Amino acid sequence: MKTIHLALFGPGKVGSKLLEQLASSEEHLKESSGLILKLVLVADSSHALLNPKGIKSDWDSGFKRSSRKYSFSEVEEYFKKHQFENLVSIDTTASNEFPHKYFDLVNAGSHIIAANKVANTLSFEFYEKLRKVLKKNNKNFVYETNVGAGLPIVETLRNLHLSGEKVTRIRGVFSGSLSYIFNTFSSEQKEFSKVLEEAGVLDYTEPDARIDLSGKDVGRKLLILAREIQLKKEFEEVKIESLIPHQLNGDTTLEEFNSRISELDGHFAKYKSKQLKDEVLRYIGELDVEKGSLEAKLIREPKASALGQIEGADNIFEIYTESYKDQPLVIRGAGAGTAVTARGVFGDILKISERLN
Repeated sequence: MKTIHLALFGPGKVGSKLLEQLASSEEHLKESSGLILKLVLVADSSHALLNPKGIKSDWDSGFKRSSRKYSFSEVEEYFKKHQFENLVSIDTTASNEFPHKYFDLVNAGSHIIAANKVANTLSFEFYEKLRKVLKKNNKNFVYETNVGAGLPIVETLRNLHLSGEKVTRIRGVFSGSLSYIFNTFSSEQKEFSKVLEEAGVLDYTEPDARIDLSGKDVGRKLLILAREIQLKKEFEEVKIESLIPHQLNGDTTLEEFNSRISELDGHFAKYKSKQLKDEVLRYIGELDVEKGSLEAKLIREPKASALGQIEGADNIFEIYTESYKDQPLVIRGAGAGTAVTARGVFGDILKISERLN
């Protein structure tokens, strides 16, 4: 039997779903792989539940009952005191600050899995520094869910690059929420505001839909993919088309935005009026390696194309290389949803476990 010790930071939607999936797979993993996944820490931004013997599947009630306020230095001391074999820290937070703690986690003996994109989209200086610390400590950093939820886009791209395959262009629909929104808006006679509300009910968009409509999430994913093929790019270099009308951006509160959401209808009706019969609207990310350009934008796409045929909240990635120059390598599948993302993080745990003794 091989034991992997897990520390989860961020027991929100994705983190909670992951723990649920881990609990339901416990016996199967033991029988099929001889693998024991032992949860030794669950922490949100202020409270932590610690148990070196393992936190049970009813962690939620245990967290409410027994968690206590903590400082991050206590987490480091806990890890160093118990010297957990095969320790993996999982970041399912949406925090901008927590990725700066990765250095401390690595120095305390932990590998890192991140659903959080922040560490890979900070300055290139930070990006390189983190990788040097990981290499020095012989630790893994896995983040497949940063792009495409559970789809194997990051690893596929990395392997192509490492094998010497020259990637020339990447193009696709990178956002599950914007995929659903424009798949629906292009094909149904609905006001844009109604489609946006539906996307929220289905848990595709952020509580503040302006985060999705800003296009910044697509821009971050583009940056992550560019860096996987060793392009030294910064987020500021990504050209991003925001879909938020200027009067609803800036100083508008979330409450005001939600009360004025119908103002989006006229704005997007203009886009739809230019859409031809055999076209659909798609918000895409596009990386042109030769030009060194990264762009996130709303386009009209032929219905018959690969990007035009996606449905629901699907993501699709077309990777053009010297070998795949006429017919790109295409990766397509579900690109949004709590369960899909959690399953992707679960896959990253298994990926790391295969590399460890």
